[in-house]
Amino acid sequence: MKRMLWLISLCCAVPTLLPAQLGIYRHGSVVRMHMGDCILARHGFMTTFGGPATAMPQEYCPEYTLVSDSVVFVIVGKSSTQLIPLAETIDFRLHKNELVVRVDDAKHESKFTIREMIVRSEWERMQRHMDEQMKASEQKAAITTRD
Repeated sequence: MKRMLWLISLCCAVPTLLPAQLGIYRHGSVVRMHMGDCILARHGFMTTFGGPATAMPQEYCPEYTLVSDSVVFVIVGKSSTQLIPLAETIDFRLHKNELVVRVDDAKHESKFTIREMIVRSEWERMQRHMDEQMKASEQKAAITTRD
């Protein structure tokens, strides 16, 4: 009886665990990119005993804003060679606190560190607010140049 219950619970649990293991891809679009400082993976031992705590200032890594249907991610590449085309729909998945990206059905994936996550509706509200501020400052500048 116990074996039968265990078998039934296993059969019910496998379909829910399988998609998480396979890493179902979501779709998103890259709307912004700029080069910024690389995020150094901090190793506990090295940091504790006086190792470098920040990346070399000469090394710059791409930082992207990836917009999906419900969440906006700000992701950072681990090297300057991790490039993603702008304004294209890409496939991505979350895996072990990283965002894994596959571009154009490529066979290999690129891993990015997640710097920031925000709900898309909140991000759109912030974007509208920034646009309004820019328009107001442009109008103010136009008025001061006429005077």
